[in-house]
Amino acid sequence: MEYTCAYCQKHACHKNEMDNAPINCPTKNEKEELDEILEKYKNDDENLKIARASAEVVIDGYGAKPRVKEIVDFCKAMEYKKLGLAFCVGLSKEAMTFAKILKDYEFDVESVICKLGSVNRSELGIEDVGVPMCNPIAQAEFLNEKKTDFNIILGLCVGHDTLFFKYSEAPVTVLAVKDRALAHNPVAALYQVDGYCKRKIYPKK
Repeated sequence: MEYTCAYCQKHACHKNEMDNAPINCPTKNEKEELDEILEKYKNDDENLKIARASAEVVIDGYGAKPRVKEIVDFCKAMEYKKLGLAFCVGLSKEAMTFAKILKDYEFDVESVICKLGSVNRSELGIEDVGVPMCNPIAQAEFLNEKKTDFNIILGLCVGHDTLFFKYSEAPVTVLAVKDRALAHNPVAALYQVDGYCKRKIYPKK
């Protein structure tokens, strides 16, 4: 069965109206698997704590708090003490501001820049353009050494974030992603897919 939730207009799962669900709805058709997954929340202390803290953050001031404050509130609810901040050199100013905010809320902050190690791109067989390569594995490993409770990504590139997720031992969230063309607001392209951004997404049309 193909999952096509992206095209569903009924959202029966959200409304708790499963009698109105599409014929291939995974909520409707995969009840046994979903029941097993529910146990992963109930029987794993960390999963349960994260799920509860997440729900509390969403409910408290719904739609009124910026993500920066939601991250602070989530970390407080989780009783995290030491936070890791993995950021892009292009967002150094934002990283400094965010780190200061976290310290204002009495978190210990370990911050690591993407160019950590100053490694030449030629080491990976990439043409040397005079700028060291990004090093997300090093960012993750250095934060692992500091035994951070929780890591936050700020502006890592597509793929670099993938490697950071892969190697981070602590749970991870994202404050912002890299989108050089749209001031780090990638969903703007979805709002403008039939307008300004059409040629950027479909250059051959």
